[in-house]
Amino acid sequence: MKVNHNFDNLVPNYLFADVARKTNEYIAAHPDKPVIRMGIGDVTLPLCKAAVDALKEGAEDLAHKETFKGYPDYEGYDFVREAIAGYYKSFGVDVGADEILVTDGAKGDSANLQEIFSADSVVLVTDPVYPVYVDSNIMAGRNIVYAPATEENGFCAMPDKSVHADLIYLCSPNNPTGAAYTKAQLKEWVDYANAEDAIIIYDAAYEHFVVDDSARSIFQVEGARTCAIELCSMSKTAGFTGTRGGYTVIPKELERDGHNIYTLWYRRLSTKYNGVSWPVQKAIAAVFSEEGLKEIDENINYYRKNAQVIMETFDRLGVFYTGGKNSPYVWIKCPKGMGSWEFFDYLLENAQVVGTPGEGFGECGKGYFRFTSFSSYENTVEAMSRIESLLAE
Repeated sequence: MKVNHNFDNLVPNYLFADVARKTNEYIAAHPDKPVIRMGIGDVTLPLCKAAVDALKEGAEDLAHKETFKGYPDYEGYDFVREAIAGYYKSFGVDVGADEILVTDGAKGDSANLQEIFSADSVVLVTDPVYPVYVDSNIMAGRNIVYAPATEENGFCAMPDKSVHADLIYLCSPNNPTGAAYTKAQLKEWVDYANAEDAIIIYDAAYEHFVVDDSARSIFQVEGARTCAIELCSMSKTAGFTGTRGGYTVIPKELERDGHNIYTLWYRRLSTKYNGVSWPVQKAIAAVFSEEGLKEIDENINYYRKNAQVIMETFDRLGVFYTGGKNSPYVWIKCPKGMGSWEFFDYLLENAQVVGTPGEGFGECGKGYFRFTSFSSYENTVEAMSRIESLLAE
């Protein structure tokens, strides 16, 4: 018996595990120095009232024979899918409820969708990149090519027509850089994918943070329905990081190699997945109600306020950054020519602030660093005050 030796090609530890280990070692050695964590993108505000009320109602339903629910439909209940389709319509995107599959979050689908494609598919990811896109394809033994995202292109990597790809992973607004594609930029990717007969797996987990005319969905772009799958997460939209909820959109006309992609994914889903629980599905639908949207906007505005504090700090320090405007992430160039992990250690030792080294997101992340706006306002102000005092010396 042999193991899957593709795992040998992974970096030894997941990025955030290394960050947690270093942080916990410092705290153990310096219990008198309070550490502020601004690294992992976990939310801090509670779920909105509409979602909590729906969760309670859903749990109560399970306590009575007349309203008890067992296994859900694999693709999600109709009323939830209709609520999501209505949300898309609110910003001008026509997506059918029957093209939406309710999930436990975007991370799982971003890792698992590759299973329905050939093992010899060439995978293109932008660099820096959310590690799951890379790691899941390394585990499958695929060839991966990179599209560099740099200061020169505003951290919005663009397609190179001389490079062939079968699967393309895009995330906008981007994790980790916070940069957001315009619709015109996405049109170039869509045209490239259609020309290459490729499929784009588009992660829109942070679309609700967009405040300008940047794209919120790849389906705002003409031609996307013949080349794109869109993932979205309730984690950042509505704070479901611990509750787990999201959705994936696969246009019914999307086909490759004589196969319908929705049908393939549904077949995989029905084999390996049992769906999202009744209380959580009720909560997802409640988020997209008029009251729910109003409440989650209040939470997101809180995180936007934190991002503003971070951006203003680095403006005063004259430090280059992207993100913050359409994203909970602020991606800075490490000051004083420091490397990513060097700056991590420097901040932890001298300011007791934790961020995420850009190097952990790819080669093009070397020399950069990610902060999140998901902390409390008080901790954000305090962390930025410590950093400003340190770097202004």
